[in-house]
Amino acid sequence: MSTRSLPQPPADGAAAFSVRRRWASLAVLSASLLVVTMDMTILNVALPELAADLRPTAEQQLWIVDVYSLVLAGLLVSMSTLGDRWGRKKLLLAGFAVFGGASLLVLAADSPAVVIAVRALLGVGGAMVMPATLSMIRTVFSDPAERATALAVWAAVSSLGAAVGPIVGGLLLEYSSWHAGFLVNVPLMLAALVAGAVLLPDARDPNPGRWDVPAVVASIVGMTALVWSIKRFAKAGIADAAAIAVLALALAVLVWFVLRCLRRPDPLLDVRLFTRAPFTAGSLTAMASMFAMAALLLLVAQWLQLVEGHSPLSAGVHLLPMAVAAVVVSPMAPALARLVGARTVLAGGLAVAAVGFLLLFAAPGELTYPVVLVALALLGGGSGSLAIASAIIMSGTPPEKAGNAAAIEETSYDLGNVLGVAVLGSFAAAAYRSVLGPDLLVGDHLLTEEDTYRVHESLGGALGFAREIGSPELAGIARQAFTESLARMGLVGGVVLLATAAVVFVLIPKSLDLNEQQH
Repeated sequence: MSTRSLPQPPADGAAAFSVRRRWASLAVLSASLLVVTMDMTILNVALPELAADLRPTAEQQLWIVDVYSLVLAGLLVSMSTLGDRWGRKKLLLAGFAVFGGASLLVLAADSPAVVIAVRALLGVGGAMVMPATLSMIRTVFSDPAERATALAVWAAVSSLGAAVGPIVGGLLLEYSSWHAGFLVNVPLMLAALVAGAVLLPDARDPNPGRWDVPAVVASIVGMTALVWSIKRFAKAGIADAAAIAVLALALAVLVWFVLRCLRRPDPLLDVRLFTRAPFTAGSLTAMASMFAMAALLLLVAQWLQLVEGHSPLSAGVHLLPMAVAAVVVSPMAPALARLVGARTVLAGGLAVAAVGFLLLFAAPGELTYPVVLVALALLGGGSGSLAIASAIIMSGTPPEKAGNAAAIEETSYDLGNVLGVAVLGSFAAAAYRSVLGPDLLVGDHLLTEEDTYRVHESLGGALGFAREIGSPELAGIARQAFTESLARMGLVGGVVLLATAAVVFVLIPKSLDLNEQQH
């Protein structure tokens, strides 16, 4: 059945859009996505000033950082399926309003608790916006070839946002307070709200079935618990009882959710989409790419500031090669797929990213920025395959299920982000402690157990302790250990990406053509 024969009037209307209106719609969707993805990293730069102003406890600081991704992960599925029923344009515009309104509320933030609440509301708005931008592309661009190009732009913007966030945050802090990191969203979301209301069509599932409240609750509880447990493992270790208990709860709830969706004729989320191997491969690519990018951005940002001595703004600029490579390569991915095949581009992109990671480990001598620059560029260029992943996911999804597909892809992004920081970040931390060793000598003095713990906890803690005791020698040892841990992490990340590339290559048929609507 062709897209035009489906009982989806809004999609038909979208197909009749002028070329100018289609690409103007993409500009609105991409700009709004850029704002939301920037918000994931912009706070990293503003957090020190925020902490100095409001003096949150260590636990409150964790919640300020984590609550955004927790709420986002918990609501992605339910918000996407709500858009299928209520209307994707309505959901997107409401998301713009929530995101902009929450950002404006920061003016009333006079305590850490209010900032946490604002970040939670931003997570709600982000969960409404992110999958809606993806599903709306499926609605606006009915031609598979043109859609692949639009999704390439979307993927480039998604990669750009995370990398640009620290730079924007650093620039704002040069001239204003930490509040500016939130307030910058307000005019951007207001413009998106007006432009979206004028340009975007509405679309929904014509036969969505009834709203399954137990499944909604299960998706929220299961995904939030899963993300929380992963973050907890990264901070407290794999033996943490609370993390184990919450992970068990998350897995039990999510298994029940999947079984319920499989048994119902009108499931909240059509998990049968995974029966198509290319769909699974696309989702796996999205997760693996974010797994790599999130970890490398986090660790290299620390290395640039604490080892190389760059300011937050300068560190953000030095991270730009990843974003630039992604922006250059992503629009080229559809044309490359037509030449050598979607399977080759998708698996090849992951392999190129893997080479970037392995370069950190294999480069001779001590790790330097030129090596890191090449690694960042290779990872950014490899992430251009995300455009093909999105095209594969959407080309096999009927218009009425676009929200379901978008929810799955965005959940893959979010899980990849959390897992990357947790798994590779934890490995790097363990490697850092291993290089330092259990017994630390400063001059002729053996550090006490308490002091050794402070040095082992993090590079920042080690440098702070070194300043307290006036020991440049200890600072140098800690910096060298962190650099070595970054190189070792490159080996693990590279192996994971190569394994994923092999799986993706097997899952995708050689004959897959992005210029044709898959069934």
